[in-house]
Amino acid sequence: MSEPLRLGLDALVDVLKAAGEPTRLRLLALLAAGDLTVTDLTEILGQSQPRISRHLKLLGEAELIDRYQEGAWAYFRLAQEGKAAALVRALLKHVSENDPVVQRDGERLASVKRQRAERAQAYFSRNAAEWDELRRLHAADEEVDAAVIKLLGANPIDSLLDLGTGTGRMLELLAGRYRRAIGVDASRDMLSVARANLDKSRITTASVRHADILNLPFEGQDFDLVTIHQVLHFFDQPDIAITEAARMLRPGGRLVIIDLAPHNLEYLRDEHAHVRLGFSHQAMSDWVRKAGLDIEQLVDLHPGQQGEKGLTVTVWLARDPRRLMASLESEGAVPTFAGRE
Repeated sequence: MSEPLRLGLDALVDVLKAAGEPTRLRLLALLAAGDLTVTDLTEILGQSQPRISRHLKLLGEAELIDRYQEGAWAYFRLAQEGKAAALVRALLKHVSENDPVVQRDGERLASVKRQRAERAQAYFSRNAAEWDELRRLHAADEEVDAAVIKLLGANPIDSLLDLGTGTGRMLELLAGRYRRAIGVDASRDMLSVARANLDKSRITTASVRHADILNLPFEGQDFDLVTIHQVLHFFDQPDIAITEAARMLRPGGRLVIIDLAPHNLEYLRDEHAHVRLGFSHQAMSDWVRKAGLDIEQLVDLHPGQQGEKGLTVTVWLARDPRRLMASLESEGAVPTFAGRE
């Protein structure tokens, strides 16, 4: 059995006060199912926007929900960390799915998600031909996915950060292996696609956010796995993205980079906005080591039947080398030094 949550009396009363109101409990149940805006919640609950906003403010002050801005919109979700959030998740398990109010909320939530999926599909359809063309150039997605899974091994993942998440492919691929995950992307259209895909797969342990991967809005050393999937070739200075990814890693954390090997398909620059025509083993190794990480493994996946016109995909696995040092420091075996060697 897991250890019971331990909260002081005042903290426990605060959590129960915040959650112990019908509308706020309904909000918590909805936000446990994924990220929603005030507009979404207003439509589902049939209440005014000021009233919904006031309830959300109280839940936020009690640290039961997270809020993040995406342009003019604010998204909310059930908090992923903290004893208060864990207590609320336990409470929600006791809410009957047969309750008429809960059932009605669920039906309206499904309607909101259908509308979201339709908008995402419209964008996806407009760009499907371009994506299909690129996909035919290199190794099959299934082969790349299998290589990533093999490199990562069977160890569970506590926290995952997927940079340039796109359609959320990595979040879907690794679902069930991580406790929590965040995908970030600079394209709001792509984030709509990713949210729809997470909804379709019923993945509630992952969320997506609008952010610049060269200047991430997160505290450092908060993730034990960072992935960068087919993103770096769009950047003039990919080493900056790698350094920022390394900053996100906990001691011993891992970085997985999936991208193209060097090629000579110049038309990809003009027609598909590729800035870099692939990356050599040496260049990637230099950037990763400069960021303070050690490359542990890499694998080249060749395009099979495409011959000289096809593109090779390389998967690199790197690790933050501070794991052993952190272990020794915790045991008092070595002096503690600030920063990375």
